[in-house]
Amino acid sequence: MTAPLPWLTESSADRFNDVRDTSLAKLVRDDMLALILKGVLTPGQRINEPDVASRLQVSRVPVREALRELESSGLVISRKHSGVFVRQLDATEIQDLYQMRGLLDGFAGRRVAQLPMAQREALLVLLDTSVHVMQQAATEQDVQRYYAENLRFHWAMVEAAGNRQLSDSYRGIVQKLHLSRLKNLSQDVGMQVSIAEHEEIVQALRRADVVRCEALMARHVGDAYERLLSTINPETKS
Repeated sequence: MTAPLPWLTESSADRFNDVRDTSLAKLVRDDMLALILKGVLTPGQRINEPDVASRLQVSRVPVREALRELESSGLVISRKHSGVFVRQLDATEIQDLYQMRGLLDGFAGRRVAQLPMAQREALLVLLDTSVHVMQQAATEQDVQRYYAENLRFHWAMVEAAGNRQLSDSYRGIVQKLHLSRLKNLSQDVGMQVSIAEHEEIVQALRRADVVRCEALMARHVGDAYERLLSTINPETKS
């Protein structure tokens, strides 16, 4: 069974029975975020406030607050007289997000390549395992498992960089980009090519090659964007 995304909070009834350290609105937000990232609530779908309130057994006040938070993070959009809908990203926004993600991934690559040997070796153990899981997923043509593990690989790099602002920005970008990937998770997105790129990144990190690690991470994101484009628009394939 594929584990949840690294930043995906699993919701449960028990969490709504214990709100000593967490606001009710945050719990509702986490619940809806989980449904969006899992594809239960799909891009373009209307979110029914009364249904959410009834299902979670809360009033509509924390639901509205949760939706405002999700709107501020760019995952839902409110339309006057129509309601709140899961965002559908346009082509320009997807391109902009990939460009920003490339910058952040490159920065993470530079940072982790400069880590002390002990920290770098601990990260390499995680990344080696992650590449192995991706290889298994590719062999089994399990695109969803591959995609989740791909995200885990990059998230491990970002977390290891030890920069809170980087982590927060990266999480927000990848959550929004996930909306553009939900319709394409049943298709092979060049897994073998992507795995080879991950292996190159691991090799550069093992050698503590700062410049190459940064360049490979940034280029990998750019190549991933091109592969996504060719999946969405087959005529763009060379």
